[in-house]
Amino acid sequence: MWNRIRSIWTVKDLRNKILFTLCMLLVYRVLASISVPLTAVQQLRLTQLFASNGDNGLGQLLGLLDAFSGGSLQTFSIASLGVYPYITATIVMQLLGQIIPALRDMQKEGGEEGRRKFSQITRLVAVPLALLQAFSQLAIFVNAHVLDASDINLLSPNWLNVLTLLLTLTAGTMILVWFGELITEYGLGNGTSLIIFAGIVSTLPGWIKQFIVTITAAGNTSGIVSIVIFSVVGILMMVGMVYLYQGQRRIAVKYPTKRQVGRGMVIGSSQTTYIPMQVNSAGMVPLIFANSLLLLPTLVSRYLSTSTITWLAGGAQWVVTYLANTTLWSYWLAYFVLVVGFTYMYAYMQWEQQNIPETLQKQGAYVSSYRPGEPTRRYLLTILSRLTLVGALCLGLAAVLPFLVQVGGVQLLSTTKVLITVGVVLDTMRQFDAQMVMRNYAGFL
Repeated sequence: MWNRIRSIWTVKDLRNKILFTLCMLLVYRVLASISVPLTAVQQLRLTQLFASNGDNGLGQLLGLLDAFSGGSLQTFSIASLGVYPYITATIVMQLLGQIIPALRDMQKEGGEEGRRKFSQITRLVAVPLALLQAFSQLAIFVNAHVLDASDINLLSPNWLNVLTLLLTLTAGTMILVWFGELITEYGLGNGTSLIIFAGIVSTLPGWIKQFIVTITAAGNTSGIVSIVIFSVVGILMMVGMVYLYQGQRRIAVKYPTKRQVGRGMVIGSSQTTYIPMQVNSAGMVPLIFANSLLLLPTLVSRYLSTSTITWLAGGAQWVVTYLANTTLWSYWLAYFVLVVGFTYMYAYMQWEQQNIPETLQKQGAYVSSYRPGEPTRRYLLTILSRLTLVGALCLGLAAVLPFLVQVGGVQLLSTTKVLITVGVVLDTMRQFDAQMVMRNYAGFL
């Protein structure tokens, strides 16, 4: 392993990519420690809110938001929204891309320029979503008595302060989106995933400490047993996720080869290669999408629950009670369904973009026992459906594991954090390997 690290570090181009990625993540963590403009009284209330239990449902929501913002919510930093408004915008655009022909053609047939325009539209959609989430987050702090009601009223005399808070939080999100794109272009790995990964990793030491303190409070024997169970489940889950991410079915594809005989050209033996179809081709994207889609309505409902309109306040309160409460089965059922649904959606979107059957037909390749074209497409689509079913169910079950396996009423492990961490690490390592292979081939040339 050390020889491999040494060989990676000796490649100047790869070393610069690693250093650039680390520097951008360091700047992100610096931004996460810069607080938005708050008065001394408001800052004191914020500290007291996270130091005390308070409202159970509100505490769970704040804990969930703080976990995925990398602890930025406790300081109410300019990066406290994270990149989740941008992820929500990505979900919206991906869905619209399957409905609106112009967007679909822009993705599939527009080439690099089309993908660039699609990304630009996604960023524009992310701005109003970030403003909406920022306003909802301010409303949560009003409900928690950190801010006053006038602090979210744009028609009040201090409307400029309200606008400053909203624009600061929105700008923080868009800066993180920019950082992610810089990492993707000039660094190593997927920038958005690495920013989420850095935020999760930064909270893991504190979370582990809090977990150990909580489970050891009941007694020495039960505490030791809980820690052992926690460790075993965590290790098994990480190993299982590695197998799930790496699992694939290889479909044999034959390419006809030609050999010269006399003056004519005759068909010789065929060359066999393989199409690797992943069990989980979506990776950790469904987990990120599911969390983002659950957070946005929960945030908005927290604000609407105080509405003077009875039916609107009742519907918002139902969402707050059942979709934001991580101790109820309804939350985890919704999470499971979203993970499974997004796994299928992302797998089929990738399938449509790759257009494998048409590519094989143009190259003269074929799958044994199936004619090129539509029969091959149906066969590969059946294989994809079966593999995605297994991958989606395994990923969904892993996501709800904290609710299914508890010790002393304490959720053992945030599988979402672990799964995202494992997925980002594996994806980054694959890019490492691709970079090394490319440079080895360059050395031979």
